[in-house]
Amino acid sequence: MVQYHMRTTTKQSGSGGKRRTTSDKRLAHIGGFFAKTKLAAEEERAVRKIKGGGVSVAAKKISFANVAEAGKVVKSKITGVVESKADRHHARENIITKGTVIDTELGRCRVTSKPGQHGVVNAVLMEKKAATAKA
Repeated sequence: MVQYHMRTTTKQSGSGGKRRTTSDKRLAHIGGFFAKTKLAAEEERAVRKIKGGGVSVAAKKISFANVAEAGKVVKSKITGVVESKADRHHARENIITKGTVIDTELGRCRVTSKPGQHGVVNAVLMEKKAATAKA
């Protein structure tokens, strides 16, 4: 069931009289399902209509992230999901949300965008991967 994002006022008033809503539920107040952006080999995005005639892009499957480090932004391949503050099971299921710590080719990064609402993964580099010396 989709979420309804408004309060339904059908409680009692201070004197004990019953309060009733003056309007019914509106389509504009109904939210969608959680996008569950997953780490995958191929990228997939869903485009949906929003209020006002615009479109919203949701990332369903993602494999690259825009990583910011020292004033530069580099496109980097995501290698894994380390931890998620939203839900501890998201790391196990490779679900990417805002605040998730991911492993990329550059190192560990924290996701700063909302992939289910923005369609892209933007991240900030937390710790750089140690360079392997070839001998």
